[in-house]
Amino acid sequence: MNLNIKLIKRELDPLTVTQLIIVGLILGAFLVLPVSFMILRAFFHKGSLSLYYFESLVAGGDFIKTKPETSWIELVRTPQGEILIIGRKGPDFGIFLNTLFVSTMVMIFATTLGVLAAFIMARYEFPGKNFFKVILLIPMLATPFVNAFVLGKVLAVNGLVNYLLYETLKILPFKIWVTGLPALILIQTLSLYPIVYLNAYSSFINIDPSLEEQAENLGAKGLKLFLTITLPLALPGISAGAALVFIFSMEDLGAPIGLSGAFGSGLHEKILSFRIYDEFRKGIGSIEQVHASTYAMAVVMLIIALAIFLLIKKYVTLKSYAMLSKGGRWKPRVRRLGVKGLVPIYVFLIILALSASFPQFGVVVLAFTDWAMSKLPSKVTLEHISALLVNREVFRAILNSLIYSSVATLIMLLVGTSAAYVVARRKIPGRDLIDALSTLPIAIPGIIVAVGYLLFFATYFSQTPLDPFFNPGLLLIFSYSVRRLPFTARTVFAGFQQVHESLEEAALNLGADRAKVFFTIALPLIISNVISGGILSFVYSMNEVSTSITLSNLNPNQGPITFYMSQVIYASAAVGTVSVAAALGVLLIVAQILAISVSNYILKQRVAFLGV
Repeated sequence: MNLNIKLIKRELDPLTVTQLIIVGLILGAFLVLPVSFMILRAFFHKGSLSLYYFESLVAGGDFIKTKPETSWIELVRTPQGEILIIGRKGPDFGIFLNTLFVSTMVMIFATTLGVLAAFIMARYEFPGKNFFKVILLIPMLATPFVNAFVLGKVLAVNGLVNYLLYETLKILPFKIWVTGLPALILIQTLSLYPIVYLNAYSSFINIDPSLEEQAENLGAKGLKLFLTITLPLALPGISAGAALVFIFSMEDLGAPIGLSGAFGSGLHEKILSFRIYDEFRKGIGSIEQVHASTYAMAVVMLIIALAIFLLIKKYVTLKSYAMLSKGGRWKPRVRRLGVKGLVPIYVFLIILALSASFPQFGVVVLAFTDWAMSKLPSKVTLEHISALLVNREVFRAILNSLIYSSVATLIMLLVGTSAAYVVARRKIPGRDLIDALSTLPIAIPGIIVAVGYLLFFATYFSQTPLDPFFNPGLLLIFSYSVRRLPFTARTVFAGFQQVHESLEEAALNLGADRAKVFFTIALPLIISNVISGGILSFVYSMNEVSTSITLSNLNPNQGPITFYMSQVIYASAAVGTVSVAAALGVLLIVAQILAISVSNYILKQRVAFLGV
């Protein structure tokens, strides 16, 4: 016991104490307290502990439908011809089950596409492979709201698909309109499958080839080899990607809002994230206008997200996936295919690449043409791009995003580097908790953080700079800092893992104190990781949707880029044109490409990019 106390005293030098205070203060004040307060608020009714608000949700009949509408397809006759409508009336199981249904379907489809694409890219050699490596990642270039609007415009009754296949080529016997939950599933699948693809690809190339070769020598080939050896060894990466897809799908606001802009109200709005956001839009004047059952919905959403995250993590740790080597990265197990093998691979990759990247290309076309009000793009124009500088409201949104993201990045670097150093180098009780807290925000939906901020800071910090009704911009900075912290912390932690601590111990033995060692030895050795983490965190903050559009409703003048885009797409009173929102999407695409390129150059490796 005395030995442990002496060890703790030795480890708690001034630098470590300062780093612990920084991490604890930021994560405690801007993650733990707001979310905890929201949870408590949902369980209290008239001053006592109660399940009243949860019961009222179920009793309302809209949260879980006792008689769900399960019809998917209807054929409608109109004066303009027959229309096959998919998803307008159903499926509709109620808000809660709709959310689970959409997230589960997106996870299944995205995992299937991601694993298949990853296996092809990791195990086969074919002409054009490097081209497909780039194209398959285009959906990760986040263009919030506008990409869903573009896809909605393509799938609409008078959209591009019907114009080409029904009106022009006369291939279809009737028009097709995909809307509601099926449209939402399609959009989210195409935008989220690269998350599974990147994780699965990394897992496949890390597999020791000798294990598969031994299995082949024992008679396992083809599908049996894949199911019994390859897939189980890659399961940790695939499971992590699938869990992230489920959580990101559940918290997504860009797709339902984009579909509302393209189609108007519909079943795509009957999901938890949209309903929570919509309820808080009604409470712009005062927090009292928001019914407490909304907090109950937020708690339900939080429980689902954390449960999926923890279950996947627990499932992966139940088995051992260790290998004696990762020879696949240095000696990849790849095959060259004949013509018969190449045809299905090219068909799959071309269809997937075209379908998944079309929304991003559509955003670019929308920004440089007058496509917004017509079936096909018309004249080319720079008017919408020039609005980024000329239009005062647009320029203010860009400036707000730059300021918020820059300050948030500085905070993330301070907190993320401190957390990573404590976890990687200090042997103190509770460092696992710090590691968990700095990683956990990736599993907490952004709308939950926004709800927690709105309730907590409006209650205890009214009429102060932290009052969300007075100054949401300051809270957006801290929300970005917390929400995007995992990407900075994990990147910096990876840097510390690659540097042996004996270099720091040598400096300590020569008389340098811990702070001097940190700033003159440790930090310079991982500076590339710090810079790369900062760049990625900056762009992630520029793309942030949930907290941006929820808190900015309280003071639109302080809204960032994504808030302006949501207003253009969804707001009842138009504040601009969709093409200007598309121009902002192009700006975000350019920023992301630059961030990826610079980070790849600094770290000399491909950087996974999650635009959420």
